[in-house]
Amino acid sequence: MPATVKPETGAAAASVPAGEVERPLVPVAVGVLLRADGSFLLASRPVGKPYAGYWEFPGGKIEPGETLLQALERELHEELDIHAPHASFWRSCVVDYPHARVELQFCKVTHWQGQMRPCEGQDIAWQQLPVTVAPVLPGTIPVLQWLAQERSHEGPTHQGPTHLT
Repeated sequence: MPATVKPETGAAAASVPAGEVERPLVPVAVGVLLRADGSFLLASRPVGKPYAGYWEFPGGKIEPGETLLQALERELHEELDIHAPHASFWRSCVVDYPHARVELQFCKVTHWQGQMRPCEGQDIAWQQLPVTVAPVLPGTIPVLQWLAQERSHEGPTHQGPTHLT
């Protein structure tokens, strides 16, 4: 079963077709790290996690009791050894993956502290549109499209398959 992406959250995006059981929605904090030259950071999913090798924006589950920004700060520290205390919510979407239904809450991050390094065995790459790393996780594609709209980028935003294998 391929992943289904529903940009922007809300009643319409979260609706479930008649006869289907609604799966729990897992909230996820995601950082869109942006440099002054317009490049953004993508990370590969490490071995041992679902969809290992797929490229995505860094982040992870929001734990009970955490705010979005607290979770993002924790995840960026765990994954990249940086602190980003001034992130701001940007946009969100719901993605229904075969293993989980997630609400991806994207935050723009333009300033961080610390020397960035991959801490979980993942690869990282600064990218421009169209991105050159592949494959891209389905939940990443809406962000690439939003960035393309903001930047008046025409043409493809990424290469490779748009589905999970």
